[in-house]
Amino acid sequence: MNDVKITVGGAIEDEASRRFIDAWRRGERGEIFHERHLAFESWDALTRVLTGKRMELLRYVHRNKVASVRALAKALGRDYSNVHADVQALTAAGLLDATDAGVRADYDAIETKIAI
Repeated sequence: MNDVKITVGGAIEDEASRRFIDAWRRGERGEIFHERHLAFESWDALTRVLTGKRMELLRYVHRNKVASVRALAKALGRDYSNVHADVQALTAAGLLDATDAGVRADYDAIETKIAI
């Protein structure tokens, strides 16, 4: 599995440019790799997406096979509509994959870099 790397604030564009050039060079050398990078404009933007309940949801999905949002809500003992909204927010942010086959979090860690 891979890690998700999150950048918060600071020179997000510069960081993205550096990663693009690095990926291009690695591709030219024939390296096969998969990285997932997310950027948030501020700490507040990050904490609006990664709430405590959503982190709990991510951990559960990472450790368990989840067939549906309804099954996930039942397993977490939470209201379906709230879990559905959380799954949508985390999917939009790139932290979950939700398909007809189920809900997945195919990474082992979230690494955060916060500019001050």
